[in-house]
Amino acid sequence: MPGIDFLIAGLGNPGARYVRTRHNIGFMTVEYLVGWEQADMQTLSCGRSKSLCWLWSGPDDRQCLLAEPQTYMNLSGKALRHLCGVYNVQPDQVVVIHDELDLKLGKVRVKFGGGLAGHNGLKSIAQELGTRDFYRVRMGIGRPEPGIDVTRHVLSSFFPWEQDDLSNALTRAAEGIRLLCTQGMQASMNYVHADPN
Repeated sequence: MPGIDFLIAGLGNPGARYVRTRHNIGFMTVEYLVGWEQADMQTLSCGRSKSLCWLWSGPDDRQCLLAEPQTYMNLSGKALRHLCGVYNVQPDQVVVIHDELDLKLGKVRVKFGGGLAGHNGLKSIAQELGTRDFYRVRMGIGRPEPGIDVTRHVLSSFFPWEQDDLSNALTRAAEGIRLLCTQGMQASMNYVHADPN
């Protein structure tokens, strides 16, 4: 197995109940990448890590491991710590894709390190990796309407009229991740953050 340049992990919850819910937009982004780069993808057996995994032979011969932890959101860090150990990946090579309440649907932002914004998946990863210094791809899902519980909101499906914004966000995130892995964070930010919406 060649050396892994980046571990790209989409966060979500396993099982049919959670498919295509707002909290699973990280899974959706990974699956978009797998479909987008299908010719360069190889499915891996990562059973002991409790993750679904793909090896992406990206541009410039970069090797990226894409993963969907199957541990449920709150324990995502355990799966990532195992993968980092198996593939000798350092925290600053980890890219975590997650839902973000503080961004409206369609917005995508890239950052390195920083706060955890109360996100249980990020808390688990920071605890298990022993640092907050990893990349994040923040996928906006917006805050709920007044009177709607946040948990209910994040576990709800996207409405039909939101599909265009969702599709645009997935496309933008996928290209931003490709740029991050090949040209670095500044190139990724220049592209992703230029979104006028």
